[in-house]
Amino acid sequence: MTDEAKELLTKIAQESTLRYAIQLITTSHLCALKRKAHEVDVQDIRKVYQLFVDVKRSTQFLMEYENEFMFSEVSQNPAPVVAKPTEMD
Repeated sequence: MTDEAKELLTKIAQESTLRYAIQLITTSHLCALKRKAHEVDVQDIRKVYQLFVDVKRSTQFLMEYENEFMFSEVSQNPAPVVAKPTEMD
């Protein structure tokens, strides 16, 4: 792993969690293997960082786009649905 990649992972670990940064190491390594590189570079970490979001970015995304998700138009106190009895002959 290059020194620049280690620095980027350190920054990511400080801003999110150590667990998330460690998981990025494994996926970054797989990304580097795919491009037939001998070591993980910053571009590998950036690629997997875009693919796999942490809790903070996931929450931010949900809050930002909450109005566009299904059921966002449901009111806080919806009226109960009462089924009408059917008459049988």
